Amino acid sequence: MDESNKQLIKDVTEPQLMKPGSAQKYDTDYERNGTANIFIAFEPLQGIRFTQVTEKRTKQDWANFIRDLVNKDCYKYADKIVLVMDNLNTHHKSSLYATFEPGEAKRIADRLEVHYTPVHGSWLNMAEIELSHLSRQCLDRRLGDNQTISKEIEAWTEARNRKQVAVDWQFTTSDARIKLKQLYPSIVV
Repeated sequence: MDESNKQLIKDVTEPQLMKPGSAQKYDTDYERNGTANIFIAFEPLQGIRFTQVTEKRTKQDWANFIRDLVNKDCYKYADKIVLVMDNLNTHHKSSLYATFEPGEAKRIADRLEVHYTPVHGSWLNMAEIELSHLSRQCLDRRLGDNQTISKEIEAWTEARNRKQVAVDWQFTTSDARIKLKQLYPSIVV
């Protein structure tokens, strides 16, 4: 699970339509319209991802995304959902308790097995790879409001899920022992 933000940019003047033999023309003037936060959870073995756009990135926004994730039909029989994410200040089970009644927060928290990526280890988070694809395939243009960006991201998510696009993860345990040797204990005999 990871998140990213996108600056919302509205065109001041309508872009001119493309004509055969010429590129689309647009004015460099734009109106900044705030930002949108994008949550993504990616299940690499199934090739499915879940996305949600929010106006902010608060602990309540994160808690609501996690509750929606836990409540998905595809996880209703799962005892635990393994969640790999960075250690951002909002990414803690305490955010669930700050947002929901204690019983609901505990229900959600009990379903999670959380693993935090090490500092500077975002490359270990496959959701980061999906955010990169999202950025290049969907968000590489001006999008002016939350409704538009939500609609575009939903279409992108549905298309990738339909194709069950997975990640070809090639980082092995032996690679980890080399790259992350400072995290493994040294045994002195």
